[in-house]
Amino acid sequence: MPTKLDGKAVAAAIKDELRQRVQALADRGLEPGLGTLLVGEDPGSIKYVAGKHSDCADVGIRSIRLDLPAGADHGRIAAAVRELNDDPACTGFIVQLPLPAGVDANAIIGLIDPAKDADGMHPYNLGELVLHVDGDIDTPLPCTPRGVLTLLDHYGIDLNGKHVCVLGRGITIGRTIGLMLTRRDVNATVTLCHTGTPDVAEQMRRADVIVAAVGSAGFVRPDCVKPGAVLVDVGVSRVWDEEAGRYRIKGDVDPACYELCSAYTPNPGGVGPMTRAMLLANVVDMAERAAR
Repeated sequence: MPTKLDGKAVAAAIKDELRQRVQALADRGLEPGLGTLLVGEDPGSIKYVAGKHSDCADVGIRSIRLDLPAGADHGRIAAAVRELNDDPACTGFIVQLPLPAGVDANAIIGLIDPAKDADGMHPYNLGELVLHVDGDIDTPLPCTPRGVLTLLDHYGIDLNGKHVCVLGRGITIGRTIGLMLTRRDVNATVTLCHTGTPDVAEQMRRADVIVAAVGSAGFVRPDCVKPGAVLVDVGVSRVWDEEAGRYRIKGDVDPACYELCSAYTPNPGGVGPMTRAMLLANVVDMAERAAR
């Protein structure tokens, strides 16, 4: 039977550890604070931000929330970023994407103080990740790749010398997880596939691990999976369920693949909870670095 990589259970264990670390900071008179900047009323973004603040309450981190209307322009959003940069109660924060049409998200992300970049997506922090092939990294790491590697490590899945096929070149994971997988302490070989890759199915069939992040339900089919491969499902699609009469969340990996693999992440319940847990971990890491 394949191993189900239970992100909910592992995230809960991480939260238990974070509570202890937050309490240790509190004993020294320090309180980590996570800020969020939400622009507009995208239902998915509203739900995601609410989940982040619920997580904060769960581990004892202060919540700082700034909400702007959908019509906010670059100047108003930039001012909110500067407000969070300057707020001593805010240890780290995120700008929830997507931003309104016409607002340059990269320009806004570039305004974040790198030391408060809870998502680990500021150009300075990504540059530090590029530079550090060896040793410890004392800058925030991208949450989703960090969550994937933490989940695999929890279940004792050794990536040393393994061939990892990453599907999708988005900045959230596709372009960033390769940087972490190819560090010497992980030592995997990575193939990044995207819309310009010829015969993606053949690339998947060669892989020991598939990290699927294309947002296309059932993209990874049983005929694409090498027996015994590990399947990491990051993609999220909303698919109409005729029988239930409502939308359901579906991942990139067809569940029919599970019987072929050695381990898989369910979707939902796999990588998503780990991403949220890593956001909290980044904030606590930041608070501890500042205290040192």
